[in-house]
Amino acid sequence: MEKENKEIIAERFRKIQQHICEALEKGDGVGKFETDNWERSQGGGGATKVLVDGQVIAKGGVAFSAVHGPTPEKILKKLALEEADFFATGVSIVIHPKNPMVPIIHMNIRYFEMSNGTYWFGGGIDLTPHYVDPKDAQYFHKQLKAHCDTFDASFYDKFKKWADDYFYIPHREETRGIGGIFFDRLTSNDKMSFDELLSFVEGVGFLFPKVYCHFMAKNHKLPYGEQELNWQALRRGRYVEFNLVWDAGTKFGLDTNGRTESILMSMPPMANWVYNQVPEAGSKESETLQLLKKDINWVKEA
Repeated sequence: MEKENKEIIAERFRKIQQHICEALEKGDGVGKFETDNWERSQGGGGATKVLVDGQVIAKGGVAFSAVHGPTPEKILKKLALEEADFFATGVSIVIHPKNPMVPIIHMNIRYFEMSNGTYWFGGGIDLTPHYVDPKDAQYFHKQLKAHCDTFDASFYDKFKKWADDYFYIPHREETRGIGGIFFDRLTSNDKMSFDELLSFVEGVGFLFPKVYCHFMAKNHKLPYGEQELNWQALRRGRYVEFNLVWDAGTKFGLDTNGRTESILMSMPPMANWVYNQVPEAGSKESETLQLLKKDINWVKEA
């Protein structure tokens, strides 16, 4: 199949946003998404849907955007692109739960096209537990591997490694969580048509509510107390550090004059930093830190 029209891709992504919001509302049982439609002065706009103070979700954002216009000089230089107008559409999600036993999750799918014919897909999904449960990690990675294997047997290992390297906090010498998959600048080739590549990327979007509603249902009634909430606040702080210091998506959005409120919807409702905080040896917090490492084979570890 020939390359799909960019407006059609945007509409398909918008429908994925709606599907995800409906699934998360059902999984939460109480919370409802409020829609904030917005326009970008340089071209395009989007809809940011936010749920706060639900039964399971403390704060969740599911953002859709389709923006266009002259490509900023900073982006041209950073990505080594020739000068041309751009079009970018995508869905971006971050969910912060109330219960520390439910993980933070992020998902993003995106399509980028330039008026000179350059285009690519990018995206990924990663899990950031406050407390790492190896069985939950195995479930998550098996779901990702099964999806990847449907399209290309090399995808999971390649994209899992990419996620381990990308979702890493160098100044802390730890991963943001247990990783997932990450990919960027994917284009069609002899092995995979444009339509197949689009299906792979859309599939990541549809996989998101399946895996996260599983964790919501499984973990949100697990007991917790002040110790767990304090640890959750610290781990949220690590999440903030990564997103504001290292995340390329945050930087891209700000560099293209994106909507600040939508870009920063990934921030948790509350976070904390404690000077020189070191968990007690043998504690469940210490055990979690030992598992925030690259290159763990989660599919086989549990």
